[in-house]
Amino acid sequence: MINPYFLMSMLYASLAVLAALDASLASWGFVQWFNGLRWLRVHLITLGVLAEIIFGVAPALTAIRHGLPKPRIRWDIWLTLNGGLAILLIGIPLVNGVLIFTGGTLIFVATLLLMKQLADLRGALPDEQARAEGPRAGQMFYLMGLAYLLLGIIVGTGLWIGWPEALRIKVPIEVHIHANNWGFMSLVFAGLLVDLYPRFAQRPLAWPRSLTAIFWMMTAGALLLVIGPWVKNEMFSVPGIILHLSATFWLLLNAVKPLWGDRLTRQPGFWHLITSYVWIVTPVLVAPLILLKVPGFPGAGIEQNAPQALVYGWVLQFGYALLPYLFTRLFLPKEEARLGGSWFSLIAAHVGGILLWASIFITDYQAILHGAAYAFWAVSLIPVAWQLWSIARAGMARLDELALAD
Repeated sequence: MINPYFLMSMLYASLAVLAALDASLASWGFVQWFNGLRWLRVHLITLGVLAEIIFGVAPALTAIRHGLPKPRIRWDIWLTLNGGLAILLIGIPLVNGVLIFTGGTLIFVATLLLMKQLADLRGALPDEQARAEGPRAGQMFYLMGLAYLLLGIIVGTGLWIGWPEALRIKVPIEVHIHANNWGFMSLVFAGLLVDLYPRFAQRPLAWPRSLTAIFWMMTAGALLLVIGPWVKNEMFSVPGIILHLSATFWLLLNAVKPLWGDRLTRQPGFWHLITSYVWIVTPVLVAPLILLKVPGFPGAGIEQNAPQALVYGWVLQFGYALLPYLFTRLFLPKEEARLGGSWFSLIAAHVGGILLWASIFITDYQAILHGAAYAFWAVSLIPVAWQLWSIARAGMARLDELALAD
């Protein structure tokens, strides 16, 4: 049976192409009525494309890790998640608090149900085996990442009903972004890398025993990065960045060291996966200048645009690498699965990030550079979206042939 989460991720990938193209045309003044939908564009990728994949593969990967049968599709989770996404993505451009709160609540419930499903998979093991194994590395990352997603949902939807004031959150938008990016996405991506690496690399990570330390460093770093803007005190944010980035570099070294010189390093998918993390480091490098309030330094512009560069530069490129690999495993299980993307998508995605950052500093050409950045991101998305549709179409054709043969 075709995983319905993957089909929805293809839909949102296609919408992400249109949204990036819209941003480009809006910056150049061609479609003014669509301007200002930056949060919709972000959520199409973070919740639309990648959350669908995470909800679809996390239970299966956890079951494989524990040696359990493949779990069935939980339609209650699928319907709750996609109902919430549909309502949320309507409410965001309309700036409708009721729709945003309703959509966020449904996604919150779907996340809780997924966390219970992951926990139940370990509970399905015999008591002695469960005690001996403990929670596997990937599962730990998934559960903690989803916990941060719950926090991000609470803060994000609460923006429309006055919760930040009640919770005494000093900078609620920054708390929402940090919970989703440094907490949810970072930890879940680490879990996916831990679980999938032995399959696409055909070898273990360099230092598997380091994963527990990496997990706790990432978790603590994300927590400090959430507390920092919550109380508006950089004494929490700075050590949080150091902890989180140290753990991230350690994880990437785990992945790069065994493959150095291997043929896999000559494939664009590998470089999509590794170099995507450049766009996590970039905001950190300029953060001290923002904190010091250097005269003439565009701190407000960076705070407004850095999340876009983070999502399109890091989150999307991580997806470029893993989505075609996962689609091949699902739709064409007898074929060799490879990390996705191309040299064109790799170059275009990074050029888009460079141009967006340039638009922050070169104010005389801001609109032109901003539009060009989204244009490069849009064209980088097209071949990957086409790759996903091609894999899915070939898989559907294979299923039709099998049905006719029967």
